[in-house]
Amino acid sequence: MINVLFVDDDANILQAMRRLLHPLRRDWSCWYAQSGPEALAVLAEQPVDVIVTDMRMPWMDGAELLTEVRDRYPEIIRIILSGYSEKDSAMRSLTAAHQYLSKPCEPEVLQNTIERVFSLRGILNNDALRTFVAKIPNIPSLPHLYSALLDELGRPEPSTPKVAGIIRQDPGMTAKLLQIVNSAFFSLKRRVSDVKEAIDLLGLETIGALTFGLGIISQFEAAPGAEKRLGELWSHCLEVGARARKIARRYAPSAAADSFTAGLLHDVGEFLLAVNLPDEFDRVKKMKIEEEMTTMEAEQRVLGATHAEVGAYLLGLWGLPRQVVEAVAYHHEPERTGLEGFSAVTAVHIADALDNQKRAGRPPHFDAAYLSRLGLPATAESWIDAV
Repeated sequence: MINVLFVDDDANILQAMRRLLHPLRRDWSCWYAQSGPEALAVLAEQPVDVIVTDMRMPWMDGAELLTEVRDRYPEIIRIILSGYSEKDSAMRSLTAAHQYLSKPCEPEVLQNTIERVFSLRGILNNDALRTFVAKIPNIPSLPHLYSALLDELGRPEPSTPKVAGIIRQDPGMTAKLLQIVNSAFFSLKRRVSDVKEAIDLLGLETIGALTFGLGIISQFEAAPGAEKRLGELWSHCLEVGARARKIARRYAPSAAADSFTAGLLHDVGEFLLAVNLPDEFDRVKKMKIEEEMTTMEAEQRVLGATHAEVGAYLLGLWGLPRQVVEAVAYHHEPERTGLEGFSAVTAVHIADALDNQKRAGRPPHFDAAYLSRLGLPATAESWIDAV
């Protein structure tokens, strides 16, 4: 059962929503509120999984409401339903909302969006970690990349290719950019996973607003010594993205863009854990060495979940393409996807194993049964020409 709260100051819209959702009454429990304060009163009394709110309302608008919900009930999935003409004002909700739908919204789109974000709970079964992830507004960038972006955007005529080149090096900027461009504000017929295409659609003026005015793209304030360690993690992610794209271009060119983006973002969960749960992160690293465990095994022992699950849950909440989310979730265990052919999951799995071999000096940990099922080799030597 999915518990959903709809908020709109227009009683006619809420009544229409009731009629549209009546066929789902066996699977959905729905509540309706005509204002932010009324919605908060409902939340104080009823368990809610997803809140869908209009943006423009008196007394408390959608951004203000979702900020309150994020702070009081961070586990709730938060969706803005707004008119295209309100795009500028809705940009204020970027730190409070997980996804954005446009008015008028087709019933199938609304239903599919809610069911999709709710189903993400199957990826991350730890309630405490789900709450922690749902509260994250953005993924801060490393200082040198953030500074480079500021410098380029501050030029009289900033270069789109240069801005794209900077953002492509940074998982935090990339993830937030793709969250925004894949929102329903842009009425795209497909999901976008390429940074350059996202910038072309948004425009440099919007990128500047996200960076200078709204602070959505921001700098990571690293503790002493932490920046180097996290810089190494980001370097690994960038290398895996580049390798995954090269592999995909050879075996499935149509998956190249998804493969690069998924490779760049595949360890974003590890970054979130390192920054926000440093003690647990250090325990994982220590246990991995002392007990000769894999990272995934140590994370399960310490956290009850893995960095892959944490990262995929966040990216799924943000509405990134399904192929990217799947690759992030299963890059260590590609067989779990059940996919039959070569995909972004395949490319990221291979690229990650090869880069870990290079950095650690140990044989790559391939899922040999999965690769064999696809007719692909499971030895590092076999991939030398491909990477």
